[in-house]
Amino acid sequence: MIDQITVFLENKEGHLADLVRTVSAAGVNMEALTVADTSAYGLVRIVCSNPGAAKKALEEAGYRATLTKVVAVSVENVPGGLARLLDVLDQQDVNIEYAYCFSHKEAGALDVLKVRNANEAVKAIEAAGFKLIEQDDLA
Repeated sequence: MIDQITVFLENKEGHLADLVRTVSAAGVNMEALTVADTSAYGLVRIVCSNPGAAKKALEEAGYRATLTKVVAVSVENVPGGLARLLDVLDQQDVNIEYAYCFSHKEAGALDVLKVRNANEAVKAIEAAGFKLIEQDDLA
């Protein structure tokens, strides 16, 4: 499992750029960033090389940031790769709260999953032969 940073961000021009500059100034490389928005606020999720340093820099800059454990899985980057992973989780009744995907230079396609029952998900993922990604894999 890895740590994901979640930041509540006011939905105003330039705020996302400021957030990204804050993480960059802390010397942290972002592997993935996703934004879910409403009319007033965005929910920014970041996977990065050093989530502790990024969270500290963000909080010092006045952002409200939290760390969340998520499951990161290397999946073959081919049509149906994600479907195969989701089939495994569905067979084990693992509920996925949210997910997003990105490409990583060494691990191929990575799927990040926030699941309610992480221990069951991890067991099913490993039993099916998928590679779980750990925080050190992103450094």
